[in-house]
Amino acid sequence: MTASPRNGGRAWIGIDLGTQSARAVVVGENGSVLGQGSTPLDGTRWPDGRHEQNADDWWDAVATASRQAMAEVGSVEIAGLACCGTSGTVLLVEEVDGDPARPLGPGLMYDDSRAVEEAARVQELPAPVWAEAGLNPQRTWALPKALWLLRDGPPVGRVRLAHQVDVVNSRLIGRPAATDTSNALKSGIDPVAGAWPYEDLERLGLDPRLLPSLVSPGQVLGEVSAAASEATGIPVGVPVIAGMTDGCAAQIGAGVLRPGQWNIVVGTTIVLKGVSDSLLRDPTGALYSHRSPDGRWWPGGASSAGAGLLSQEFDPSGYDVLNARASEREPAGCVTYPLAGVGERFPFRRADARRLTLGEPRDDVDRYAAILQGVGFVERLCLDHLRSLGADVGDEVTLTGGATRSAYWTQLQADILGRQVSVPQLAEGAVGMAVLAASHALAEEAGDGAAGSHAAAVEAGSRALVAEAGDGAAASRALGLTEAAKRLLGPVTGYQPRTDARSRFDEPYAALVKELRERGWIGEDLATTALSGVNS
Repeated sequence: MTASPRNGGRAWIGIDLGTQSARAVVVGENGSVLGQGSTPLDGTRWPDGRHEQNADDWWDAVATASRQAMAEVGSVEIAGLACCGTSGTVLLVEEVDGDPARPLGPGLMYDDSRAVEEAARVQELPAPVWAEAGLNPQRTWALPKALWLLRDGPPVGRVRLAHQVDVVNSRLIGRPAATDTSNALKSGIDPVAGAWPYEDLERLGLDPRLLPSLVSPGQVLGEVSAAASEATGIPVGVPVIAGMTDGCAAQIGAGVLRPGQWNIVVGTTIVLKGVSDSLLRDPTGALYSHRSPDGRWWPGGASSAGAGLLSQEFDPSGYDVLNARASEREPAGCVTYPLAGVGERFPFRRADARRLTLGEPRDDVDRYAAILQGVGFVERLCLDHLRSLGADVGDEVTLTGGATRSAYWTQLQADILGRQVSVPQLAEGAVGMAVLAASHALAEEAGDGAAGSHAAAVEAGSRALVAEAGDGAAASRALGLTEAAKRLLGPVTGYQPRTDARSRFDEPYAALVKELRERGWIGEDLATTALSGVNS
């Protein structure tokens, strides 16, 4: 993707409403960035695990970022927009004159962990559909936090539960917006049916009258109103498309849309997402799946391990020197499972897990190299966990996140994984939302006829969608999303594993797997799968 002014043609807006900022990009149908803007966001954290943001700031930040982006755009048709937000961020809003989503309090952010008692209640009285879909709601999910918000009883008035993006979408279209099934996943929907399990939620204490209506990602919510146009600079009448969570948006931005493709995001922590034609059921509860705009499943998980330990232990200004010296320590003299804090979520769940080191590092370089390699070992264990569940894991993975700024570390991950690592030119949530917005228009252009839909499904490479292509909708969406990604996303840089490099890391990886099994942190199925890939 390149920054390039352009007159004429169509363009789409993607908005990423994050923790630290709101970002807007305008992407043309040739993949050029026509405009972009960003506005910071502030929040408040407390030592007891609470994390809040002023929900009115979300709209102000989106409006400012959108005006900045639109100020750079030439004479183009804005054909649609979509917005993503942090997964599990929730609040109560009220519909009043002049405001379809007036916040009744701050937004409880994605990692807010105050709902201890409510989470225990959800664990004790779960909806059967969650177990069927492999969901195991956790304390930071939106559902326990929604129950916490309702601890004093149901509110009075035109009040409803809302996610971060719902506030923005409602103000964009000037009326209460439906919520997408991606953002609603952690609020307790049945992901298979794409519906609220009303009786189960009411049994837990969530009044069904507070629940927003649901739509699939990629569907039209409404059009930009006159008031929203004045605030944002986006033309009146632009279609507002239902988006997804920030993690799913980044997956779209990485171009990971076909079954067997997997995206590993390496930052402070490690996030893995991919595509499957069928729902993967994980008895350990570590993996859960979103439903994609085209009807497939997007399984994934978030590890607590990652580069966060590096920033705790080393000065980032010295990374370049340490990288050069770490290349001489393959493998390092010790093996590390790089947890910066307490607890692990994926590829296994263990609340008491802490950083694990086998052996003694010879010096700081050895300790640094062990952390770099440990991140690769966690990634490899994530992929082995997927294989143990029967997932299709191909010979290539897409790598995004801060780790890709280091060519050495990226090459190291290719070596440890034994797979080609592809690094997209620009993979971010705002771009992913521009792609999703464009996919709606391209899906409509694909047509809804059965024959054309069948061809579209075949082109998109989905057996499930071929079977569902009778009415044309699923297949058209598949083609629309694939075609939008092809047009709007830029090239990737590939890293091939070096000859015999993986074998250098087989022994330390096997030692780590055996230690995890001995501690009871992973089960026999995962250990057997992981060790089966080690050269003896």
